[in-house]
Amino acid sequence: MIPKSGGDYAYISDAFGPLPAFLYLWVALFILVPTGNAITALTFAQYILQPVWPGCVPPYEAVRLLAAVITCLLTAINCYNVKWATRVQDIFTGTKIFALVIIMVAGLWWLSMGHTENFHHPMDGTNTQPGYIALAVYSGLFSYSGWNYLNFVTEELKDPYKNLPKAICISLPLVTVIYVLANVAYFVVLTQDEILASHAVAVTFGDKLLGVMSWIIPFFVACSTFGALNGAIFASSRLFFVGARNGHLPAAIALINVRNLTPMPSLIFLCIITLALLIIEDVYVLINYVSFVEALFTTLSVSGLLWLRYKSPERERPIKITLT
Repeated sequence: MIPKSGGDYAYISDAFGPLPAFLYLWVALFILVPTGNAITALTFAQYILQPVWPGCVPPYEAVRLLAAVITCLLTAINCYNVKWATRVQDIFTGTKIFALVIIMVAGLWWLSMGHTENFHHPMDGTNTQPGYIALAVYSGLFSYSGWNYLNFVTEELKDPYKNLPKAICISLPLVTVIYVLANVAYFVVLTQDEILASHAVAVTFGDKLLGVMSWIIPFFVACSTFGALNGAIFASSRLFFVGARNGHLPAAIALINVRNLTPMPSLIFLCIITLALLIIEDVYVLINYVSFVEALFTTLSVSGLLWLRYKSPERERPIKITLT
């Protein structure tokens, strides 16, 4: 019904007016997007550096420096050429799926050999206090963060009325199945104590199960997070571009580089805020910080869907999914 770029910002604006959309945009600018990008960059750096410091935590300075370098590199790619950014996304998305398939197959093979001991008492030591349950929910939600990024670039899609529903119907079930099976593989191979003690679970998984080939896991996970960060930078910069175009951010952020046809000011501004958030030491503090706020505005966006169904039932909805 709202074929505009900007994702949740566009939907909240259309459903509830400019003030809630303005609040969402500024929260996204300083909390949601740069925090998510900082977490992804730190995860990339952690997995790249973990084999260099086996059995211990990589130095704080090294992780932050590498995360900053990769954030700046991907920002430069997105500033220079849209096609380069999309090619990077295509390549590293394929790499990501390949890595996760390796983890899933290895885990299922280990399970088929009768290793079910980790499932005998899976809930031992569980803390059932409401605050901890909420944190667990937020961590789960963060794992799916980015599911709505495609809608941030609706105006740049080729044939969005056809390709947007197709992309959503393919990607969301695929991501769900892969995520669940990958976690099953982790829990089959690793004990609770090993998972809790690990700073890079996939690396610990590879060391235990893949032997001399264990190096492929940190490499592929790094590729995965590299692609995820590139996609987040590409999509979220369009959110701020649309907000500035509507007058909710400084007009300079809505400028387009004439030569490269990219929203360069938006990309650079996002990069600066992300770099500032990299100084936070505990990545779980970042996850909890962003997940609560993100859940709040996602709820507002979904409420907008229900409100528009009630308020404008006859309004044209050009993008439709027909289930047969």
